[in-house]
Amino acid sequence: MRTIFVLFDSLNRRSLETYGGTSIQTPNFKRLAERCITFDNHYVGSLPCMPARRDMHTGRLNFLHRGWGPLEPFDNSFAALMNKQGVYSHLISDHYHYWGDGGATYHNRYDTYEFIRGQERDPWKAMVQPPWERLREKYHAKQFSDERRHKFSAHMINRESIRDYKDFPSVRCFDAGLEFLDTNHEASDWLLHLETFDPHEPFHAPEEFRRDYPTDYKGPILDWPPYKRVTETIEECEELRANYSAIVALCDHELGRLLDDMDAKKLWDDTSLIVTTDHGFLLGEHSWWSKNVMPCYDEVAHIPLFIHHPNFREQAGTRRQALTQTIDLMPTMLEMHGLEIPKEVTGVSIMPLLAGETTIREAAIYGVFGSAVNVTDGRHTLFLYPPEMHRAGLNQYTLMPTHMKEFYSVAELAEAELTPPQAFTKGAPLLRVPSTPKSPNYQLHGPAAQNDTVTVLYDLKSDPGQEYPITDAKTQARLSEHIINLMRQNDAPPEYFERLGFSDLNNSALN
Repeated sequence: MRTIFVLFDSLNRRSLETYGGTSIQTPNFKRLAERCITFDNHYVGSLPCMPARRDMHTGRLNFLHRGWGPLEPFDNSFAALMNKQGVYSHLISDHYHYWGDGGATYHNRYDTYEFIRGQERDPWKAMVQPPWERLREKYHAKQFSDERRHKFSAHMINRESIRDYKDFPSVRCFDAGLEFLDTNHEASDWLLHLETFDPHEPFHAPEEFRRDYPTDYKGPILDWPPYKRVTETIEECEELRANYSAIVALCDHELGRLLDDMDAKKLWDDTSLIVTTDHGFLLGEHSWWSKNVMPCYDEVAHIPLFIHHPNFREQAGTRRQALTQTIDLMPTMLEMHGLEIPKEVTGVSIMPLLAGETTIREAAIYGVFGSAVNVTDGRHTLFLYPPEMHRAGLNQYTLMPTHMKEFYSVAELAEAELTPPQAFTKGAPLLRVPSTPKSPNYQLHGPAAQNDTVTVLYDLKSDPGQEYPITDAKTQARLSEHIINLMRQNDAPPEYFERLGFSDLNNSALN
């Protein structure tokens, strides 16, 4: 078996024509759906970027134990497991977080890997004295900084070297992917993980992809929305959305290059293809930009998934309504390659769904560490927030004490304690580190970053836009039972149950 795993970042399913989108031309995603099974109820697990990738590697949720961080020594990585069983794995990515402190253990699980430079704040191009005044005029004030190591300044410097289509990191990712296929398409037993940071912000696409999405905006470059409520003018909002449209169109084009190559090499006959994203993105819906700091609306949580398997070619062009989520990808890939699924995995293989409609899970929980635990059964969603967001007792459990782009601080570690092994740590004890305002994660993705922290219930059938919360005690109690059961299944720490207000775990009563 050979598998191509294509992962985009921040791909909003509603931007794709296959999922009902009308504002962006995505002909190659339509081609993809004609070749694949399209999943209509696929959801995220742990958020955001690296927590989602840890879910994908390990087949289990991690947001109940820690925030952004590396693979842990006890984790089961699909790439490492494949290596042990003779399946070659290769990673191609411009997702620079893999090479940061909080992601540095992922790429080494593959047999080989290729890092494409230049996305966002990747510390790539060295410019000791940048032309600040020229750059100040070129970029909107909301995405300009002359501070060294700031994300805006790093991006502006990188962008000086990204001018033509061929220069763009996502284009170079797909160039490298096609090179891998040219070299290895006749070999057996391999997995190609082809991943691009696009369409993650900033929404920088080649000019030829932007021409189809004109706006009335006349100001400097504005393609990087904040993680905040919408306060921009109508023209600025249109400009940001148009730039997102352009970068989705670029992603569609690059996907088309891969599909063309699969056609030419007849890879559909003997190679599986999985295409998905880590999470979606808010483009002004619910009066918000981006993700993480607001409730986990479906624009972020409900994501696209396409799967082709050569043994189920007769299912091409069909759709599945069954509920699936990110943690199900790891056991699926292992089963595709005939490998044993470790006992620590809590995800469920999607393989039974390739043959036809069935049920592999009743509910899925998802969220950001320290925020709400969200749940869906495919019909309803419940955002269950702690009654006290800043209540003491929130802890991170780890043996790899790094955050997104720095080590845990000495002040944090001064309060750490070594605790006994948990069911999924294979006998290894864990470092329990209190999550307090001393932690960068607490401010960036944790409790201090959260807004609109009120528990709400939505009926997706009557209100797919999640605009009108409902009151339904019976449904909320049933979904709360799913939360408790799935938290138990994923070995959530006892204090996380208490944090959510579960007063009696024997009868699942809520405060």
